[in-house]
Amino acid sequence: MSFSLQSSAFQESADIPRQYTCEGAGTSPALTWTEPPPNTQSFALIADDPDAPAGTWVHWVAWNIPASSKGLPENVAKSAELPGGGSQGSNDFKNAGYGGPCPPPGKPHRYFFKLYALDTKLDLGAGSGKKELEQAMKGHVVAQAQLMGKYQRAR
Repeated sequence: MSFSLQSSAFQESADIPRQYTCEGAGTSPALTWTEPPPNTQSFALIADDPDAPAGTWVHWVAWNIPASSKGLPENVAKSAELPGGGSQGSNDFKNAGYGGPCPPPGKPHRYFFKLYALDTKLDLGAGSGKKELEQAMKGHVVAQAQLMGKYQRAR
């Protein structure tokens, strides 16, 4: 059985609807996932854009999502705490929670939502970012699932 990540907002490699971007309401898309490996203790999430002009741009980091969770609802509050348990860190917009796609006009960018099943809970401080999360996850990832969507900004 493979661990997978889906969204009711968009399919793999499809366009991310405007409402989830800086040109819309900027709300986070709903995410759901399949049953993780049995030794999963928590989940972590990283959403980023490797096509950004200045290098990979981080749109969302979250950790200590309970192992019993099967997803995140649409429009998660932009706060340090996740409803139902877990924490959200700082994205590259310097905010907690989700920051929607906002590429410069031009070619479409790819947005990778990466969900990690971990064999532990992480000890990370409020405001931690992708770098701290990746460091804390080292040696604890038991499975990974990914969903990629695209967005191209209007002129």
